[in-house]
Amino acid sequence: MKTSAKSKRKLSFSLDQPRPRSIPHRYQWILDSLSDQPSFLQKRMFGSLACYLDGKLVLALTGQNKEPWYGILVATERQNHKSLMAEFPSLKPHPILGKWLYLPESTGTFEETANRLVERILERDPRIGVETRGRGRFG
Repeated sequence: MKTSAKSKRKLSFSLDQPRPRSIPHRYQWILDSLSDQPSFLQKRMFGSLACYLDGKLVLALTGQNKEPWYGILVATERQNHKSLMAEFPSLKPHPILGKWLYLPESTGTFEETANRLVERILERDPRIGVETRGRGRFG
């Protein structure tokens, strides 16, 4: 029976040692005020950091160093696009997940817009957030 090169590799960690702490997301600062909310939850999803408030998916923090995955996804329904883009001109429909809006980091108002979006989320703006339909789905 042949053994593969993979099976000959030695593990570089021990099960007796604690797992290394994960590196904070590059946009973790955006979540500072949200994380104080009792219903706030964040979890890794498809290479992004999904953010929930009151059981609704509100944001997904991307950051893969390439467009269109280098910024913030705002979870919303299509009927809310027009009013949110009027209030936040830096937002645009995401080219792949067209149901959601996208705030690219490359925009000149990224930090200001991100902070204002969080303010709206904390105010429970009904335009922001989607109910998730089940495990593993992106709203």
